[in-house]
Amino acid sequence: MGKVRPAYIKRVGRALMEQYPDRFSDDFEHNKQVVGQLVEGASKRVRNRIAGYITSQVKRLKEASEESVKTSEEGGS
Repeated sequence: MGKVRPAYIKRVGRALMEQYPDRFSDDFEHNKQVVGQLVEGASKRVRNRIAGYITSQVKRLKEASEESVKTSEEGGS
């Protein structure tokens, strides 16, 4: 079962990922610094929750793209 996050965390996280897709990675500490720079007035807790959501989404997208490459290599060979 996945982690349950409030809608505002997801909304801000998705918006940041759409506007700045190249600034985020699968490293939480890096994402925490980037979110701190991009989101003005966010508390430490909100910043960390947004960074955690973005980190999990980046990891999920990375795994999905690696899996699709792997299946395309198996099917094409």
